[in-house]
Amino acid sequence: MPEPSIRIAQAADERELAVLDRATWSTLHAVTPRPEPPYQPFFDERHPPREFLVAEADGRILGYIRLTRPTPLASNAHVLAVQGFAVADEARGRGIGRALVRAAVAEARRRGARRLTLRVLAHNTPARSLYEAEGFAVEGVLPGEFLIDGRYVDDVCMGRSL
Repeated sequence: MPEPSIRIAQAADERELAVLDRATWSTLHAVTPRPEPPYQPFFDERHPPREFLVAEADGRILGYIRLTRPTPLASNAHVLAVQGFAVADEARGRGIGRALVRAAVAEARRRGARRLTLRVLAHNTPARSLYEAEGFAVEGVLPGEFLIDGRYVDDVCMGRSL
């Protein structure tokens, strides 16, 4: 499989992203209920295509990462947040997640951000390792923030300067 290219999502990507989102859902990273068929829209007023970077190879979307403002406040406009990240199961282990994180950092800089933040579940060791390797540091922990599969799971806040 060729190296993926990374680009900003387009409205035409909606169905493929919705399928990817359903296929990659896991309690390792999701705090919302499993997306159910029938098809649910992926984009909406709060999640427009311009907020998503997609990794694509051979005309297929292999992953995405969402960059958005964490609040609408002018005093917080210098910060962007990762609020959504997925890589297709068959594409894992090929550096696509790392490429998406690096592209998100570059895009955040391009948009004038000075900080990039994210939240990750404490038990998601692979994601935490990736983020740490890409310069994110733990900035706080919300103990027992979510009840997932009968277990309380910490929510880890991470960030990095740009």
